[in-house]
Amino acid sequence: MPALFIGHGNPMNTLEQNGYTEAWRAFGQHLPRPKALLVVSAHWYFGATAITAMPRPRTIHDFYGFPQKLFDFDYPAPGDPDLAREITELVKPQWIGLDRDQWGIDHGTWSVLAHMYPDADIPVLQLSINALRPLEYHLDLAARLHPLRERGVMIVASGNVVHNLQTLQWREADLAYDWAERFDDAVVEQLAREPGDILRVLDHADYDLAVPTPDHFIPLLYTAGLAAADKARLEPLLRGHSMGSISMSCFGLGADIELRKDPACAARLPEGVPPDQTNM
Repeated sequence: MPALFIGHGNPMNTLEQNGYTEAWRAFGQHLPRPKALLVVSAHWYFGATAITAMPRPRTIHDFYGFPQKLFDFDYPAPGDPDLAREITELVKPQWIGLDRDQWGIDHGTWSVLAHMYPDADIPVLQLSINALRPLEYHLDLAARLHPLRERGVMIVASGNVVHNLQTLQWREADLAYDWAERFDDAVVEQLAREPGDILRVLDHADYDLAVPTPDHFIPLLYTAGLAAADKARLEPLLRGHSMGSISMSCFGLGADIELRKDPACAARLPEGVPPDQTNM
């Protein structure tokens, strides 16, 4: 089963149709249908490693200042408590707590799945990002999750290679700062050469600007860790930037060949596909 890293960007992408959302829709249409989805979202970032284990996870609207229509959006996908318990056993001796009633599906997950799997009929589990662990921990945990792919579970990491909210230009939907492009390019090169050494990009001159906080960057480590366990490289499926300091780049493990079977696949849009500028 393929694994993906999705640059999710603005929550309004949930309701919009643009080059990015068309690509996400193409991912869902052209990749093998998973039995379940395990999502590592940048927006469940706290001091423990946990997995949602409720039969009906709630839709979390973890933002403010957006139109009411976005707060009204619901993604009623089922959970899978049995799979959650299996995953806690799979990663031992690493520990994952079972969250039966606290979290749910946040917008880092549903803003993407709304396009990939709009029917919300595939079980969804979220894995938290443990903010207290070093970056190497996440690469190791990803490798332990690798056998899930052979069981039909698609692992989706949702974040952004570049995510600096302090430097956003809200009215410049297709803007990319030079430093954002340089860092994004460096990540693409590292993932194509040796994803297991992704932490080398921490020494890049633009890292501090591109990654002022680790929450949106860490999901990328899960896809890189899966690729390292698979002894494979990550393919860039879509490249682009938004509002100057948000990278929308998406990467796939075992996904590129499937997507290229259809030459009309939206995921093959050229680099720098801008989002719709009318609703930003």
